[in-house]
Amino acid sequence: MDRKEAEVYRQLDPERLPSHIAIIMDGNGRWAKRRHMPRVAGHRAGVAAVRSTVETAARVGIHALTLYAFSEENWRKRPKSEVDFLMRLLSRYLKAEVPTLNKNNIRLEYIGRQHELPDDVQERMEWARESTARNTGTVLTLALNYSARSELVDAFRSMVNAASQNGGFEHLRIDEHTVGRHLYTRNLPDPDLVVRTSGEMRLSNFLLWQLAYAEIYVTPTLWPDFRGVHLLEAIAEYQKRERRYGGLNHGDVRAQAEPLKAHK
Repeated sequence: MDRKEAEVYRQLDPERLPSHIAIIMDGNGRWAKRRHMPRVAGHRAGVAAVRSTVETAARVGIHALTLYAFSEENWRKRPKSEVDFLMRLLSRYLKAEVPTLNKNNIRLEYIGRQHELPDDVQERMEWARESTARNTGTVLTLALNYSARSELVDAFRSMVNAASQNGGFEHLRIDEHTVGRHLYTRNLPDPDLVVRTSGEMRLSNFLLWQLAYAEIYVTPTLWPDFRGVHLLEAIAEYQKRERRYGGLNHGDVRAQAEPLKAHK
């Protein structure tokens, strides 16, 4: 942990760290454009941001970190050359980073329609997952070929399929718990904090079910410039907020109680 990170970390309450942080990594293209470089240069520079952010999350004891790496829409809306570069970059990242993940006791997982990715990329992904499977620290989840709407479609298909094999549709009961058990993230807690870089104010089809009560933190920092200290700053802001989950904060409860006492 460098000096800047240490300064911010000292301001944090280690007992109130978010259990799960999700990050929408945005701004690679703008980072490259400002430097008169091709878009792929921004993606390449973003790898250092991933490394710094992941290592910091592991050091401070974040249970789960989910990174929005490649959306399902990227297949349709990005040039083939850029998509091919991203697949190669992913393979190189996984090969290079597994030793660092193991050193930091980080377990790697994925969400998204992985079966639609190139076969060689799927093989590298599975190798990296297996190589970190025994780690017991931070769970790093990469969202690859991911779409929240597709996740919900897949969840309902899974529920229907399970019902058809277990007594028929008349026994199908759908509630929030049932939906949660069929999501890609069924083994993770819902995110407490979602961070978006580059200043954009949207969720971009990311974890729409799971982010229902997450605190949102937006930074103008472009993803290639994002580092561990920025993650700690997001956590510091998170700790200033009072999470109510649709209820009242303590001050509001007291304010409502006072008139009742006066009329007794």
